[in-house]
Amino acid sequence: MSFQTWTKRIFQQIKGDNPFDGDCLPSRVPLFALGRPTSPIPLPWNYKEPIKIFEAFYSGTKNETGWGKHNRYLYAGGIPPVLVTRDPGIIKAIQADTGDKPGQFDRDTSPTAGIARATGEDSLLYANGSIWRRQKSLVAKPFSRSNLFQPQKFHGFEQTFRKTVKERLDVMRSLQVSTGEGKTRVALDSEIKVVMLEMLVNNFFGASVSYEELRDRYVPALVYMIDHMVRDTVAPRAQALARKFSGSEKTLQNHQVAFEDLTNIALAGRAQELGLWKEFKSDASDDALRSNIRVFLAGAMEATTSFATWAISHLSRNPEWQEKVYEEVKEMDIYDPDDFTGAPNLNQVLEETLRLTPALCFFPRRATVDTWVETSDHRRMMIPKDTHIRLDVWHSNRCEEFWGEDVTGYRADVFAPERWDVMKEKGLNAKEMLHFGFGHGPRFCPGRSLGLLEVGLVVGAIVKLFKFEAVHDHTGPSAGVSTKPADGVLVDLELRTDKN
Repeated sequence: MSFQTWTKRIFQQIKGDNPFDGDCLPSRVPLFALGRPTSPIPLPWNYKEPIKIFEAFYSGTKNETGWGKHNRYLYAGGIPPVLVTRDPGIIKAIQADTGDKPGQFDRDTSPTAGIARATGEDSLLYANGSIWRRQKSLVAKPFSRSNLFQPQKFHGFEQTFRKTVKERLDVMRSLQVSTGEGKTRVALDSEIKVVMLEMLVNNFFGASVSYEELRDRYVPALVYMIDHMVRDTVAPRAQALARKFSGSEKTLQNHQVAFEDLTNIALAGRAQELGLWKEFKSDASDDALRSNIRVFLAGAMEATTSFATWAISHLSRNPEWQEKVYEEVKEMDIYDPDDFTGAPNLNQVLEETLRLTPALCFFPRRATVDTWVETSDHRRMMIPKDTHIRLDVWHSNRCEEFWGEDVTGYRADVFAPERWDVMKEKGLNAKEMLHFGFGHGPRFCPGRSLGLLEVGLVVGAIVKLFKFEAVHDHTGPSAGVSTKPADGVLVDLELRTDKN
């Protein structure tokens, strides 16, 4: 940044000038204010609470009129503006205009700097420009719905996925039977992590790693590394000093070795075309793929675990919907696209889960030039060059104005799969009511089809075998790279009597 640019920004900030333009101007967030849940800036003491950081941006908007209550900006210290938006129109427009063409938005890499240091900078998650475009083309075919859901290929994967899930749940079932108790209290989060990683490593990559090794070595390594990536993004120097003085450097090294071993295991099936490697056609070397494999192992486990645990958590507090799903899946022996289409209750539960509790609570973007964006209802905003943008889908999806009773028939902040029927009756389609669960536009999640397959299998299988009731009436979110139920999905499990 040049001195001239810095000086210009300082003068703007002192005078209180709004650097944005248009007819849906964002309103300014004060750097210091009383009564906020936390600081609007990620700091070593609040970085594990990103949802509260975003809430801080909306503090004091009760008297705000127009779109300034949904579009907010922070501008101080001579740094570029930070725009936080829960406005679905702006979110959609920015995501649709993200790519590698001149003048388009980049993915802002600052929130993922720690991820890049741990996995590599040339991954689909971190890279921009031509590198991102090449990485996207590499994964397009293996991850595509048309490839995954071809009948012959799909049934092969579905059978191995289902076998993995069945084996794990049968173990849980046997343990419960052995106790002689009608109900068993268990936190399902840790078990679901292992199931998800097992499906990725053994089914997707065609490896053969034991459940015990996944549970005892690789899942703990990934969990530790994911937390390390977040800490290393917020305060890398402080974290390095903390490890040095606490003696935890060795722990980090051990988990890094396990992470790399798992990456090698995933890559090993390529030469033999195991799993979905047979669909991967590229002359790229194994080393060129390492960053993406690392991101995929950690990110896919995180995202699918988040999705599945939230769905189960919601159902554990909604016995009526739990039974609706059970009636659909109790006779289901094969989970294929036709079966999912014929299971509207399960699909509505999954859609509502993604709306209310998305795995990623925000998407980061950066303006590469002064850029005008236009919403579908023809509102316009000029976003200055270098602006750091946070597309806050968590609060967008919980905003009464966009998803509340007047629009969907139910309050925006409650789990109500029925709202999807109301929207259908009103003629509101998916294009109008985006919940951004897998992103939108060119940088949407390429693993969408695989994620829906895995989560549908896990949730359907658990409902089919167990009744489950939440121990607590409510659980809030625990948020890091992804969001999860803060109670670890603590439930009382009860075997369904017709499955004994």
